Amino acid sequence: MEVKSESDNTQARSDNKLPPPSAVLKPRVQVWFVRVCSSILVWTCLIQLFAAGELWRSRIFTGFTNQISRFSAPVEPVPLPPHLPPPRNYTSNGILLVSCNGGLNQMRSAICDMVTIARLLNLTLVVPELDKTSFWADPSGFEDIFDVTHFIDSLRDEVRIIRKLPKRFTRKYGYQMFEMPPVSWSDEKYYLKQILPLFRKHKVIHFNRTDTRLANNGLPLAHQWLRCRVNFQGLKFTPQLEALGAKLVRILQQRGPFVVLHLRYEMDMLAFSGCTHGCTEEEAEELKKMRYTYPWWKEKEIVSEERRAQGLCPLTPEEVALVLKALGFEKNTQIYIAAGEIYGGEHRLSVLREAFPRIVKKEMLLESTELQQFQNHSSQMAALDFMVSVASNTFIPTYDGNMAKVVEGHRRYLGYKKTILLDRKRLVELLDLHHNKTLTWDQFAVAVKEAHERRAGAPTHRRVISDKPKEEDYFYANPQECLCEGTNCHDLFGIEI
Repeated sequence: MEVKSESDNTQARSDNKLPPPSAVLKPRVQVWFVRVCSSILVWTCLIQLFAAGELWRSRIFTGFTNQISRFSAPVEPVPLPPHLPPPRNYTSNGILLVSCNGGLNQMRSAICDMVTIARLLNLTLVVPELDKTSFWADPSGFEDIFDVTHFIDSLRDEVRIIRKLPKRFTRKYGYQMFEMPPVSWSDEKYYLKQILPLFRKHKVIHFNRTDTRLANNGLPLAHQWLRCRVNFQGLKFTPQLEALGAKLVRILQQRGPFVVLHLRYEMDMLAFSGCTHGCTEEEAEELKKMRYTYPWWKEKEIVSEERRAQGLCPLTPEEVALVLKALGFEKNTQIYIAAGEIYGGEHRLSVLREAFPRIVKKEMLLESTELQQFQNHSSQMAALDFMVSVASNTFIPTYDGNMAKVVEGHRRYLGYKKTILLDRKRLVELLDLHHNKTLTWDQFAVAVKEAHERRAGAPTHRRVISDKPKEEDYFYANPQECLCEGTNCHDLFGIEI
């Protein structure tokens, strides 16, 4: 065997150009060192990121689970914003400022008329002022009773309505406003020919009386429809009133069907009408003094019995008890009295309550704290009675005043809900005959039922008396143009629309 020397091996490596062992080992060590350091650095970063991630994940997850808990809990659905009609684009001919007079329902009808007049004349309407100086002395403003934002927004495609009169037209800035009460029961010709030129001259006009300033009949169909739109859609009570009214209705409905008796046996009504039947001499004198106190009640000397015989007096609580029994209402009938303070108080209600023990009023159904904010605000209290009256199974007014008429029309609009319109003239005759024993109870009951067979709020054509508008049927008691569509109107009323 041939043995090579060290020099020979060295020469061989040199001939093959191979690196020495130390040169090979050094790069390998460097590579492994870099790899190890890189791994350590990467794992350190990963550990730090993992720790930070755990912290953030905890916070995010906690917040997320809180959100889930919040949204998974039963909550009231968020109401969508109301769909508003597009605003009507028109050149205004002036600004109409109105001061309504009377009670809540008289003012309600007047507001509907004023919107219609503003539309007819292309006017800008200021949110109406409500009566604060009449017998009721209610300080409530429009926004205290009605949802003013809804009123403005829901009618903006018809009329431009502003909340306040611009400052430059106020007395504070020296502006002398033209004031007038329009002629009662006027048609569109009157407003176009006599009132519109006044706006072109004065720019701003203040109507200081608004009751019955628009005719019942003879208006274009579009204007009649607008009156209804304002009444049934534009005028919503405030959310506070709506909520409490709904609660009253709910309490009553839970107890079963209920009748609303609009018992207009209140001091102001008796003083105004001069009706003292059943009153003592002292009470009759008190009512007469009250009538003389208020100058706008023009008729002073009134013979009560003559007025009663004409059917122009509200029925007394005692008379109402007999009439309700004659109409077939049972003793356990739930009766809600929609009225202010009854003249004579609970003593005067004793006979009626004995006949119908389930008589209730809002003061009996609600806590005093719930009514506290509405106390001494007769229009707001009347709004509660209005809502209950509209919702009742049967509505019976004892006098055909503004509330009775407006509620009657509202119930017609909702589908002819039963409204018994008492024939007071006939009832007075029958009551007197029964009291003097000319009629037995059975005869009296039969006669009362026969007199009211066709007086339950069924569809009917509105009566028109062109030369006596005060005697014709009131538009808001029977807004027939708004109760049907197309040929149904012809079938229902025998008219073409």
